[in-house]
Amino acid sequence: MIITDTHTHLYSEFFDEDREEMINRAIDANVKRFFIPAIDSSYTNSMYKLEKDFPNNIFLMMGLHPTHVKENYNNELKHVEEQLDKREFYAVGEIGIDLYWDKSTLNIQVEAFRHQINLAKKYKLPIVIHCREAFDEIFEVLEQEKSDDLHGIFHCFTGNFEQAKQAISYNMKLGIGGVVTFKNGKIDQFINQIDLKHIVLETDSPYLAPKPYRGKRNESLYINKVLEKLSELYKISEETIADITTKNSKDIFGI
Repeated sequence: MIITDTHTHLYSEFFDEDREEMINRAIDANVKRFFIPAIDSSYTNSMYKLEKDFPNNIFLMMGLHPTHVKENYNNELKHVEEQLDKREFYAVGEIGIDLYWDKSTLNIQVEAFRHQINLAKKYKLPIVIHCREAFDEIFEVLEQEKSDDLHGIFHCFTGNFEQAKQAISYNMKLGIGGVVTFKNGKIDQFINQIDLKHIVLETDSPYLAPKPYRGKRNESLYINKVLEKLSELYKISEETIADITTKNSKDIFGI
């Protein structure tokens, strides 16, 4: 059984004390593939070091996170394009819109999101979308930019059933993580009505730890709790879910 964590911030400062041990714990538990989203240029070198240390397990994305779209966003977007131009990445991400922290930057967040979608089209890469309190705004951009070759993942999906179907209609898989184990997470109420071909697994570590670790530092090992919960909801084996979701990740990322 191979489990794929399609979204984990392994370069985070939260792992500075035990990064190698934490990654090896996950690998020993069959989590063999880790896809690493970018945040901004300050993390690029840390991402490259991760890849160098675990070349068979670590796969990098490049992008500008919406909460890091600030006054200097044009410089950051230039950095994203320079990196995409000089080496291989497996997605443009994480990109999107976040209106939880700061609504005042909506216009430049939309501009950065749209720009990076067009970079994904240029480099023929999938996108990995961050959406927080911004489904309408995200869907509006996707409706305008949709094309046969635009596809990717709606990372940390927390919407309702109708929003899930709409995301899927734009060639997006749903990234399912620790929220599915939360009592008030709500996606557990409908997720088994979504065909598994539309699902990938993720942790978003060090954030959003599943039960029973909620409120603590998340790590990729805990994706097993997500797998366990989906097995219960879909009433099929954890091995089958791991196989299907890993295949889905290969379809998206091309590796």
